[in-house]
Amino acid sequence: MIILDVETTGTNAEKHGLVSIGAVDFLYPEVQFYEECRIWDGAHIDPGALEVNGFSESDIKSSEKQSEGELVKNFLMWLEGREDMVIAGMNVTFDVDFVREAARRAGLATAFSYRTVDLHSITYFHIINRGLKPPISNRKTDLDSDKIMQYVGIPTEPKPHNGLNGAIWEAEAFSRLMYNKSLLPNFFKYPIPFSI
Repeated sequence: MIILDVETTGTNAEKHGLVSIGAVDFLYPEVQFYEECRIWDGAHIDPGALEVNGFSESDIKSSEKQSEGELVKNFLMWLEGREDMVIAGMNVTFDVDFVREAARRAGLATAFSYRTVDLHSITYFHIINRGLKPPISNRKTDLDSDKIMQYVGIPTEPKPHNGLNGAIWEAEAFSRLMYNKSLLPNFFKYPIPFSI
């Protein structure tokens, strides 16, 4: 699997832009990708999204940064070198939609499958499989990224969010949920709070 995490200027892939892509090759977790870009001309900016990811408006408009198209091209080239191109992550369709839309704007083809692996779904199943009830709020699942990290026994991702940090934290969570073992050395000191 490729654990993918993007940072953006909002939630709509057609009107907001990418600002960074982070990825971890789950089979070879030391193989990672992280790059940033300037937003495409005309991209909408939601100030709340910038609060989450820590980018400033001047940073995401900087002419010194590569274009969104160059970022996506670099990521797709990195992805082509991977053995397993199954895309996984937290709310992963969001990330895939942004990469696909940025690729479309740049006239690039993507080789993504429509089948993805979602960390939320894996965690939800894991909780049920242990005979527990997943957290619910207003009759909807209340399993956000921070709660998932707490459930698997690791600290929450540092704020502001960063695409590579997101991918690293998600990769570690996947390993603990699927294999009951730690994946990355920086998490070895945190015990797994459950057993399969």
